[in-house]
Amino acid sequence: MLRFGRRVQQIGSSFLVSLPSGWVKKNNLKKGNMVLIEINNDNTLSLFSSDLTGEELKEVTIAYSHISVDSIVNQIYGTYLLGYNIIRIKGTEEIAFDHRDRIKHTMRTLAGLEIIEEDSTNIICQFLLDAGTLDIEKILRRMNTIIAGMYKDTIDLLGRSYENNIRKSVVSRDAEVDRQYFLLVRLIRSAMLDPQLATKLNLSNIDILDYRIAANHLENAGDYIKDFAKALPRLESKELLNEIIEASILTVRMQEKSVTAFVNNNRIESSEIIKLYNKFNQLMDSIKELSAFRNRPEEPMLSISLLNSVYSMDKIARCWVDVADLVKPSYLK
Repeated sequence: MLRFGRRVQQIGSSFLVSLPSGWVKKNNLKKGNMVLIEINNDNTLSLFSSDLTGEELKEVTIAYSHISVDSIVNQIYGTYLLGYNIIRIKGTEEIAFDHRDRIKHTMRTLAGLEIIEEDSTNIICQFLLDAGTLDIEKILRRMNTIIAGMYKDTIDLLGRSYENNIRKSVVSRDAEVDRQYFLLVRLIRSAMLDPQLATKLNLSNIDILDYRIAANHLENAGDYIKDFAKALPRLESKELLNEIIEASILTVRMQEKSVTAFVNNNRIESSEIIKLYNKFNQLMDSIKELSAFRNRPEEPMLSISLLNSVYSMDKIARCWVDVADLVKPSYLK
């Protein structure tokens, strides 16, 4: 980061500060051009060239080919995450029905993206949300709420007969976690490229980095909970069941505390996560011992599905430890 010292001058009732010549040239400013000055929450000033005022509609065209629909889907995700507002799928031939269906399904999985025009050879969609009105904290909390519901329903399955509808519901909700995750990543990338947007969202560079990492941990947690719900076996051992429920309750508390600590930058709250994780690890060791060494008919040896469940539980808990680790030390506030 470059810094420049300037003396404040006064002409009449106005106070003037000269601009660094390198910054003026880089932004192609000339006499009479308008610049935008914003007062930040910490009483600092942010300065933007007039080119950054108003929202730029970035457009991209993706060529359709019937032999590369996977590539088209990947490009849709990529251009969305890069902040493009209008995405055109343009073909020289008719778009096949199954390809059209897959392309439109991909677009619908991306929050804020709506199809605005369509014919036999073209599909055009536009991002209709105003990035400046979005709240990165609310998006993260929304992800967290969905994940908490997924985990609660998975815990409720413990000790019950197979409830396929509940399992399917848990698995399907992971798609909404991904949807919010993509929106958050798009917003973060846009803020990195647009200092004015970052200022409007009240995000420093380290905030942008931390939210990106936190969102990734939450998205991973959603995937692990989905795996947990799929692998969860019916448990006949009451002792084993009770310990798994106890460990799951600890994980729920870790999730609540870690995300709250992160968004509030509460170092004291984040330190509690480590204590909870230590208790969780002790229970995990006990669960493994109960499962592996008791070879009675009513308490069978550890099955593959139970091993997978225990492994998923540990990965879920680790996500909340990693989120808590992002809380800044007090001297960085």
